[in-house]
Amino acid sequence: VESIDGDRLFGLVDVSDNEIARPDRDAKWHKVPRIRTRLSPTLELEIAVPEGDWLAAPSIESDRAVSAYLGFEASLRPFRRENAGPDYAGPLTAERYRKASIHLLTTASLARLKALHPEGVADPRRFRPNIVVDMAAIEGSFPETEWIGRKLAVGDLLLTISEPCRRCGFIIVAQDGFDHDPAILRNLVRHNAHNLGVYCTVDRPARVEVGDAMRFL
Repeated sequence: VESIDGDRLFGLVDVSDNEIARPDRDAKWHKVPRIRTRLSPTLELEIAVPEGDWLAAPSIESDRAVSAYLGFEASLRPFRRENAGPDYAGPLTAERYRKASIHLLTTASLARLKALHPEGVADPRRFRPNIVVDMAAIEGSFPETEWIGRKLAVGDLLLTISEPCRRCGFIIVAQDGFDHDPAILRNLVRHNAHNLGVYCTVDRPARVEVGDAMRFL
């Protein structure tokens, strides 16, 4: 099992050198997190740049819109041909980063980050987890960091927690609704060894619904 349906299907590249987007490393990509994406009812990608309409992607129209927004020629490309629609005949791109099948984050850890950095926005969307577990705050603790090696269930899904999720500069970049905030990463470096959330391997795949209970095995 690679991940949840719809996760990590496409990459955005600079056409001049085929470099995949790196908002954590290069300022030319800093506007990328403001581009919205969704899957259509037929599971095809659609994108919208700020102030723009939703467009089917990858397509000439979507590439034109993204390029105009970023200020250089860019292109959306699938990691695998089957990720795109049946009529797509363009190039592919290689995945930049896939550390594990599932990224899990608790609201308790978000509360701890907020306590350390009250001026910041500790919203899960900044950190892009697959699963958010709602749990009471534990004073002074990022609790899931202490769960490495444990097995748990989320509904019928069975997971093993494999390692902490080490954070990069992407989380400080401005996103839709969040300002640029270097103090987010500084606090994680100082207080949780650069980490927030955990990676998990899948022991038994299953459909997960909002509201499913998490339990340790």
